[in-house]
Amino acid sequence: MRRIFSALLFVFGVGSIQAQELNCTVNVISPQVQNTEKRIFETLQNDIREFMSSRQWTSDIFKLEERIDCSILITVTERISSNRFKATMQVQSSRPAYMTSYNSTLLNVNDQDFVFEYTENQPIQFQNNQHTSNLSSVLAFYAYMIIGLDYDSFSPQGGEPYFQLAQQIVNNAQNEPEKGWKAFENSRNRYWLAENMLNPRFEELRNVVYSYHREGLDVMQSDIQTGRKAIQDCVPKLKKLRKDQPNSYLLTVFFTAKTDELINIFKEAFPDVKQQVANDLMQADPANANKYQAIIKS
Repeated sequence: MRRIFSALLFVFGVGSIQAQELNCTVNVISPQVQNTEKRIFETLQNDIREFMSSRQWTSDIFKLEERIDCSILITVTERISSNRFKATMQVQSSRPAYMTSYNSTLLNVNDQDFVFEYTENQPIQFQNNQHTSNLSSVLAFYAYMIIGLDYDSFSPQGGEPYFQLAQQIVNNAQNEPEKGWKAFENSRNRYWLAENMLNPRFEELRNVVYSYHREGLDVMQSDIQTGRKAIQDCVPKLKKLRKDQPNSYLLTVFFTAKTDELINIFKEAFPDVKQQVANDLMQADPANANKYQAIIKS
């Protein structure tokens, strides 16, 4: 309920106590990079953690225990020059199910198009209205994606302001040479993640995110059957979305985060429910069709 209140503060411009929103774990590794002082990657790791976790991304009220758990794993694959690097970046975030110790994955993205410049002892600078550097823009983009998805899971369309900020970052980067920001480069990149999030064709998927978490997972602790039924009701909507938008990157992102969780949720369902849900999931997420057999076989 706190984030519903916070969303109202954002909309109506009510002043709020400043706090940080992200509890971000950062790891930078470089197994393929030889003859490079590893200290630079340790410093980069610390600077990214500071940037993500100490910056205030919203105007909302967060208690310490309400910070959004997320993680970033950067694998540096090449040192292009003294201060320019090529890498991949795995970004994950989660939110707790109500009154439990269980954390549900909301985002799990592997960004393959990450080239950045970094110089030790120079702070990572970012401004919403301009592209300052590829490093800060990529980090800020995913910060807003993490926050937006978290808010969507607590209130219908609650993440809209933050997806718009992520879209602004994409727009600011259109004339930059680094990949990941443009529509024609790849069908599964930052451009399309932001586009899908704000495209009315995917409004139903964002509604599913809310129903799945708020009416499903958050209810299961007190009424497992009611909570599971709410998640079951989401599955035909996902199947229809796959039919209507077969190449959707956003659906891929959703199922990357949720496939294993869905299997565990429905393993304990009634036999007729297992069969129907498994069949629907195989159509909604054909890339993981074999995995969903585990629901029927359990």
